[in-house]
Amino acid sequence: MGVPPLEIEQYDPRSPRRPMPQWSDEQFVIEDRPGGPADSMGTAFAVDRDGAWLTAEHVTHGCTRIGLENGAFARPVSRVIESREGDASLVADALTSSAALPLSDRMPAPGSTGYHMGFPADVPTLVQSVLIGAANARRGRTEDSQPVLAWAEEARIPAGEGTLSGISGGPTFAEDGHVVGVNSAATDRRGRILTTAPDAVMRLALASRVVDDRPVAYPFQGLADAQRRFVAWLDQGVIRRIFCDVDEPAGG
Repeated sequence: MGVPPLEIEQYDPRSPRRPMPQWSDEQFVIEDRPGGPADSMGTAFAVDRDGAWLTAEHVTHGCTRIGLENGAFARPVSRVIESREGDASLVADALTSSAALPLSDRMPAPGSTGYHMGFPADVPTLVQSVLIGAANARRGRTEDSQPVLAWAEEARIPAGEGTLSGISGGPTFAEDGHVVGVNSAATDRRGRILTTAPDAVMRLALASRVVDDRPVAYPFQGLADAQRRFVAWLDQGVIRRIFCDVDEPAGG
C-alpha cells in the first residue's frame, strides 16, 4: 500500500492582525537552517480527538513526507495546513487521540508562568518559564516579522543547559491550563523561548474546520503538577514526535 501524497495548504487571513498588548522591547531574528530544509524531528500535540494535531510551521515546511510517531513507526500524513501569520501548522488527517488539549486565544499577563513541553534532542522535556511579553521575530533574511510571545526560562526537567531544538511544535500552557502558543524557537544564549501568538493559533484551528473538541482546562498547581500531566499525556499519546523527510535534489 503506497504512502498518500502530501498536500500542503496555506492559511493566510485577509483581516488585519489584532495588535497584542504589553509589547516587549526585545527583537529576535530566527536563523534559517543552513542549506535549506532537511530531515528533522519536532513535536506535535492533539487538538481534536478525531485526528487534528498542531505543530510549528517550520517543522512541516519544505517536507516531502511527514509522519506522526506511532509506536516504533511513523504514520504518514497527507494533509497539512500552514499558517502564513504565525509559526504554526495543523495536521488535519493524522492519528486519532484519546484526549485533546484546550486552546485559548487570550494572551497571558506578563510575569505569569508558562509550561513548555516537547522533545529537544529527542528527550521528553518540560520547561517552566515566565512571560516577558509580546515581541517581534523575523525568520532568516525575510523582512516580514511575526508577533510572538517571549518567555524567560526558569527551570527544566530533566535539568540541563543543552539546546531546546526539537521542542519546536510542542504546546505552551498558561497557568490556567490552556494552550496559549506553539513552541517556535529558543535562544540558548539569552535563555528565551519564543512561541506563536495565541490568536494566530486559534484562527488557524478555526479555519481548518477540523477542530471541534472543546476540552476543559484545569489550572496547573506548580511544576510538579505540570510534570505529572506531561508524563500522562506522553503515555496517552496526546503529545508525540513528528518527522519530516526531505528528498535530496536530483544529482545530489
